[in-house]
Amino acid sequence: MLLRRSTRSRRCAAMIGLTVLLLAGAETPAAATLPARTGLGDVRVLARFDRAAGQAAESIAPEPGGGAIVGMIPARQVVRVTRDGTVRPLVTMPLPPGGGGTTPVVGTPVVTGVARSGAGSVYFLYSAGRGGLTGIWQLRRSGGPRLVVPLPADTMPNALVIDGERDRFLVTDSAGGRIWQAPLRHGKASVWSADPALAPTSFFGANGLKIHDGAVWASNSDRGTIVRISVAEDGGSGRAEVRAMGLAGIDDFDFTGHGTEILAAINQADKLVRVNQDGTRETLLDAGDGMQGTTAVVVRGDRAYVTNGANLKGDDSNLLLAELRHR
Repeated sequence: MLLRRSTRSRRCAAMIGLTVLLLAGAETPAAATLPARTGLGDVRVLARFDRAAGQAAESIAPEPGGGAIVGMIPARQVVRVTRDGTVRPLVTMPLPPGGGGTTPVVGTPVVTGVARSGAGSVYFLYSAGRGGLTGIWQLRRSGGPRLVVPLPADTMPNALVIDGERDRFLVTDSAGGRIWQAPLRHGKASVWSADPALAPTSFFGANGLKIHDGAVWASNSDRGTIVRISVAEDGGSGRAEVRAMGLAGIDDFDFTGHGTEILAAINQADKLVRVNQDGTRETLLDAGDGMQGTTAVVVRGDRAYVTNGANLKGDDSNLLLAELRHR
């Protein structure tokens, strides 16, 4: 069992005020009734991965029935985890000629974001530092993977989202500090947003990506922020607003179903953090609970999937499953 301390006894008194521009200048009176907040229960390890073989878990696409598709960074793999925790590799991407040392930022080819369409098609991102390899790939039911959207060799595609309402892919580019878009079928990629709020300062800029309440939301790892970008009537990008700060090293994130309440994976600090609607935050899981390089979180109904990649330290790469408890 991975967890060693109850999340119910988490340090409520250590909640830290978080600057949220939506609530800028507002303070919650001490006597005010706190809004509903989401906690975790029945946190368990669904699957453990072979970190020595490069299986640093990065991204999650839940599947019907309780399993998930998971991207593995340096192993260059996409794996399927069944509801009983069985791990089955689906594809291992080939090394590019020369070994992939030209891959932006990280210097080694990596599989990053994964996504699953409503019809069950599986897509994933491969960053290899070469044209013809870097981009969005489809995992075909028969035969090998197929490159469906090429991206420039100097991009570092990181998170992948299917925007079903507009029949397009959206992809964060951590090296370029951009969000790319591409039609789901037979189209070329174009830059959807290159707002300065997405830019890196030293390592990774735009990282995690979600669509929520008609807007596109992205995390910025270097700046420790979550950015909301409005969507124009024609599908283009509108105004960008920094909605949360103070989350240095943030990777992926997702919404709990309570308005703008967020669960955020803080990779560099080995934490899963709840960002409350009232502008405060609380650590739900940390290194004391076994967190090691927390990379991604995805909410489906009353369950949350969380990956630890152990990519900076440690060797316990895993997929957690937790029950969401609203109180």
